[in-house]
Amino acid sequence: MSDEIWSAVDEYITDGLVGHDEFLEGALERSAAAGLPAISVSAPQGKLLSLLARAMGARRILEIGTLGGYSTIWLARALPRGGRVVTLELEEKHAAVARDNLRRAGFARRVEIRLGPALETLDALIAESVKPFDFVFIDADKPRIPDYYDRALHLTHSGSVIIVDNVVRDGKLADASSDDPNVQGVRKLHELLAHDPRVSATTIQTVGSKGYDGFTLALVT
Repeated sequence: MSDEIWSAVDEYITDGLVGHDEFLEGALERSAAAGLPAISVSAPQGKLLSLLARAMGARRILEIGTLGGYSTIWLARALPRGGRVVTLELEEKHAAVARDNLRRAGFARRVEIRLGPALETLDALIAESVKPFDFVFIDADKPRIPDYYDRALHLTHSGSVIIVDNVVRDGKLADASSDDPNVQGVRKLHELLAHDPRVSATTIQTVGSKGYDGFTLALVT
C-alpha cells in the first residue's frame, strides 16, 4: 500500500460522501496563502468529527489548536441552535486567518477564539468555572498532550467525549525506545488513559492523505 492509494481513497470518499464546499476549501486555500502549515485534518476526518459531535448532541465544544479554523468550521457545523465552540490558539497569525475563515463561513458569533498558550488558557477556563464542554478535540503540540488531557477532564462531564489527533505517528506510538518528544507525549497519554478510572478509551489507526496516523477517543464516565 502507498500514500498515493490512501490519498486516492480519500478523494473518492470526499467526492462521494463528504462533498466539496467553498467555505472549507477556501479556508484551506487562505491558510496556505498565509503560510500556515498544511496540517489540518482531512475532509473525511473533519466530517467524522462533525458527525460525532452532532450524533451526541454536543452544545459546547472545546478545540485545542485552531490553526486556520478548518476543523473549527466542521465542529461549528455540528452545533444545534444556541451551541458554541471555544477554540484555543497560540499564534496570532493563525488566529487572524481563522477569524477570517470563520466569518466567511458564517460562524463568527458562534465561535470564540482564545489566544495564548493553551495550558494557561485552559487553567483560566477552569478558574472561571465555565459550563462543562460536551466534546473536546485536542490537535496541538504533542509533548503537552498529557497536560491538555488532564485539563480537559476538569472541563467536561460524565458522557463527554475527548478526541486526540495524530497519536499513532507512523507507528512510532508502539516504539518504547523512541526519544522523540512527540512520541513520548502520546505514549504518556496512553499510559494515563490505561490507568484512569474516569474514562474509557481506545485508539484507532488511520491512513489517508495525511499519511499513517490515528486518533484516540475517550469517553468520560
